[in-house]
Amino acid sequence: MIVFDKLWETMREKGISTYVLREKCGIDSKTVRRLRSNDNIETKTLAKLCAVLNCRLEDIAEYVPNEK
Repeated sequence: MIVFDKLWETMREKGISTYVLREKCGIDSKTVRRLRSNDNIETKTLAKLCAVLNCRLEDIAEYVPNEK
């Protein structure tokens, strides 16, 4: 499973709010909800996030194996 816990940490470190993400990235509130619940996100959205946050993909997302 892909989790976005690192996204919120990176945003906090850089002082960027979800409001700024919506304004600078064009990310709507539905997508923010999807990120918070670790739902599927399009790769173009991930690219936008990395561009706005000036970071790498591993700074916002992480693969965590599913527990069985």
